[in-house]
Amino acid sequence: MADIAELERSLSGLADRIAVLRDDPGSGAALRELENAEELLRNALGELARSRRRKDGGNQREQKLLRQIFRALPIPVIIMDTGATVRRINNETTRLLGSPAGYLIGRAFPLLVDVSGRAAFRSHLTTVLRGEESAAFQTRLAHQGRTHTVRLVLSTLRMPGEPQEMIAAVVLPTEVQLPEAQESSGDPDEAVIMAAAHRHELLSQLTRLLLDEESLREPVALIRAARLLAAETADWVIADVIRDGRPHRAAVVGPADQPPGRLQRDLEGMDPAAVPIVGQVLTTQSGIVNEMLSDDTLLGDDVLEAMEAGSLLSVPITTGDRIGGVLTLVRSRDRRPFGLADLGLLEEIGLHLGLAIRAQRSFQRRSLAADTLQTGVLPRNLPDLPGFETAAIYHPGSALRAIGGEFYDVFPVKNGWGFVIGSAAGKGEEAAAVTSMVRNGMRVLSVWEDHPGQALRKVNDALVVQNTGLFVMAAAGFVRGRKVRLASAGHHPAALLQTDGQVRFSGGGGVPLGFEEGAEPATEELTLSAGETLVLYSDGLVGSQSDEGTVYGEGRLTEVLARCVGQPPGTVVKAIEEDHQAFCGSHVIDEITVLVLRKSR
Repeated sequence: MADIAELERSLSGLADRIAVLRDDPGSGAALRELENAEELLRNALGELARSRRRKDGGNQREQKLLRQIFRALPIPVIIMDTGATVRRINNETTRLLGSPAGYLIGRAFPLLVDVSGRAAFRSHLTTVLRGEESAAFQTRLAHQGRTHTVRLVLSTLRMPGEPQEMIAAVVLPTEVQLPEAQESSGDPDEAVIMAAAHRHELLSQLTRLLLDEESLREPVALIRAARLLAAETADWVIADVIRDGRPHRAAVVGPADQPPGRLQRDLEGMDPAAVPIVGQVLTTQSGIVNEMLSDDTLLGDDVLEAMEAGSLLSVPITTGDRIGGVLTLVRSRDRRPFGLADLGLLEEIGLHLGLAIRAQRSFQRRSLAADTLQTGVLPRNLPDLPGFETAAIYHPGSALRAIGGEFYDVFPVKNGWGFVIGSAAGKGEEAAAVTSMVRNGMRVLSVWEDHPGQALRKVNDALVVQNTGLFVMAAAGFVRGRKVRLASAGHHPAALLQTDGQVRFSGGGGVPLGFEEGAEPATEELTLSAGETLVLYSDGLVGSQSDEGTVYGEGRLTEVLARCVGQPPGTVVKAIEEDHQAFCGSHVIDEITVLVLRKSR
């Protein structure tokens, strides 16, 4: 139909020509016909314009009614374009997802679908766009920490004023049974597979990090974990731990490509007890994922805005049945938002961190107790022995809890001096307690016993009665003049460096203390000449290994001692220490104890 304005212009031209004909006397009959035609056309044009106005008004009223019905529908309905971008949602969708309509419009609908179901959603959407009437399938929607298992129905839709087709997504309860659409058999989504592999690798890296010895120091474990997560899966990582019943900020790591700035310093100084998301996690004792942020105050006023945050994930750090802290990750707006798969991974990471923190605290308590006990099994200073020079060294090992197992002591006995050196078959506070018992027992019994073997035998019986579960390899000696009575309970033989450079070893041997009641130590007696040196050493020295796995052994010790003829005990100790360090490098694991006595005159 011709445009009304164009018809009006044509009718105006016709009226002008009729006016010209009126001036022509010979045009009477034709003029009357034209005038009648003009009147009819004007009437028709007027009626057409009135009809058009009535029609437009009816359409507007109809569209307004349809919009009201759409908003009031009791089931969630989402209108999206062919690219799956949300264009309209109704009130029930807003209630279901917990975000205002204006926030969701313009967002990609697949972000609301659980990551494991996005491939299926895209497949069904493609089927509908190719001409299928509709597609119905079960999936999970996740938003604002909520998840809903639903049946989603997709249908094509043409809307007035829209130049292209639209897609209507109707969300139904899972109890509603609809005909199953034919599932398309496509190849697995490569992006989903790669994402799963990345999550697995991230968890493996974190596990290796937490099993490292240095990670037993809590700040190291949390900071290392935060740096790893910031590098691999987030832009900002914040770790808060519970101390004295309150959350305390333990680590803040920002984007690797940005130097630490004011925002990071502000976050480090913030009280996590006042942070809403931390309070939510501590209250609910469960993780929260915000795929699209609608509350800018979750980390404090203006924090998320300053971060240019797009999504946030926060999980508890659990230590057994208790919450030990909260781990919070933030991604920027230009990155893929966190989803349910990320939430599951980070909840697992939170559990690993909690176990690491608990192990660290237990280790710290045990180490403190062992250190306290250790001060009771090593003498502060060696006493002066008439006619002898003495020196000793003790080095703790580098392995976990590698303290408390070894000891030495020098003490007075009747008419002379006594010494003892030993190593418990264990580490930590239990071993330190047992070695303290042996050391103090030898001091007490040596007041009455004339022979170190008798004192060791009684200490052995006492250990058996105590049922400690640990046995001790020990060597003891009583020195009177030039004579040295030796007793061994499963210990390495003592080395005697003679003035001619020869090195010979005592018998050693015997049954370790605490192994069986009535066990007799191996005994012998040595006579030391002036200048001769007696060296007693622990299993940690001769049993240690190099980086290549070679054992230090008595043979290497013999070579070192042979180079120390005529040297004072301090020099001998230093030579052994330096040679052992050169042999082992960074592979020193066990404790090392050496006691040296030299007959000076």
